[in-house]
Formats: sequence, C-alpha cells, structure tokens
Amino acid sequence: MRIHKEGRVFILVLAILLIGFDYVVMTYLPAILGYVLLFGSIMLLAFFTQFFRNPDRVITLDETLVVSPADGKVVVIEKVFEPEYLKTDCIQVSVFMSPFNVHMNRVPFSGKLLYYKYHPGKYLVAFHPKSSTLNERNTSVFQSLNGKKVLVRQIAGAVARRICYYLKEGQNVEQGKEMGFIKFGSRCDLFLPLDSEIIVKMNDAVKGGQSIIARL
Repeated sequence: MRIHKEGRVFILVLAILLIGFDYVVMTYLPAILGYVLLFGSIMLLAFFTQFFRNPDRVITLDETLVVSPADGKVVVIEKVFEPEYLKTDCIQVSVFMSPFNVHMNRVPFSGKLLYYKYHPGKYLVAFHPKSSTLNERNTSVFQSLNGKKVLVRQIAGAVARRICYYLKEGQNVEQGKEMGFIKFGSRCDLFLPLDSEIIVKMNDAVKGGQSIIARL
C-alpha cells in the first residue's frame, strides 16, 4: 500500500511513539493489559495508515465528463445559487468523505484553473447544510476545454483541520491529477452548469478520478 506524501511523516512519528509506548507498557504493566494496549496501538496505526493510503487508479479521460474529485458518498444534488464566483444558478453535487475514504482530491476535468481562494471558517460537521459557506474551505473554479466553468469547494469538517492544495491559479490542469488533500474527513461540493447531465444519484458511492458525476 502506498502512503500519500501528506501522511508519511505523521505515520512514521506515530509508529515511533507507539513502539516506545508499547515497550513501556509491556515492561511495567501486567501481561494481559499490555497485550490489550498493544492490540489497540496496532489498530490505531492501521487506521491512520489506511486513511493516508494512495491507491493506484485508472483515471477517466474525457473532456466532456466531470469525474468525482473525491471518494465518498453523494449527499446533495440540488439547484442552488452560487454567490462567490459564478454568481448564477447551478446544480450542486456534494460528496461526503468519511474517515475511511481516500482523502486525496482530484481535478474533475481537463482545462484551466481560473480562480482559487482559501476561506478560514468554522468546523461544523461536513454534512451540515451551512458548512459549504461557514466552514474552512478552498474554492477552485475550473474552465473546461469547451469553455464551461465548474466550481469545486473543498470543505473542512468537524474533525478535518487542514486542507492541503497543490494547484496555482492560471495553470492548465489534467483530469484526475492531484488537486489537494483534506485531513480527517470532510466533503467536496461541485457547482455545475444547469444544462449539465447529472449521472450520479443520491447516496451513490463514488471514487475520485473514476466515477462520472456529470456530462458537460
């Protein structure tokens, strides 16, 4: 299993701390309690290792398709007004990421990054209706090769406390490439043109870079 670069130092430090903790426990505590805590340490390390996993993906490449920027479950499909950049009615599709999903985010289609802005904010649970506008978040606007614009918003949740971002405003981007990483659970919102053909349904499980969200 490959570990994402955002987690390598964290996993290494955690492993060292747990080894030291378990050595002390096994040395000075009763054997039964020591083995229980050892098992707990192994489970904790396994949890964080799977959280930062970076699996190989066969990426969808089609300039007319919008692929999911994140692994998770579709929790919102609705018509909304997008006030930050697009300033028009859109179709919002939101993907909720649990702590057990891959948390690397991917570019939804090939084109150009027109706009990027970081917003500090609160840490409401990611499925809260107001988390899209009140939580800490990143806003990206991508323009497809045929000129259509889609806004993607990475939202930190109650547990997530850091959004990492790898792109620069104005650069050309390729579908499925890394966009960023959200640590410890959150969600991604997409704001699509009203004439987009939405492919997913509510509660669908999707994979970043593979699952098709919409056709532009």
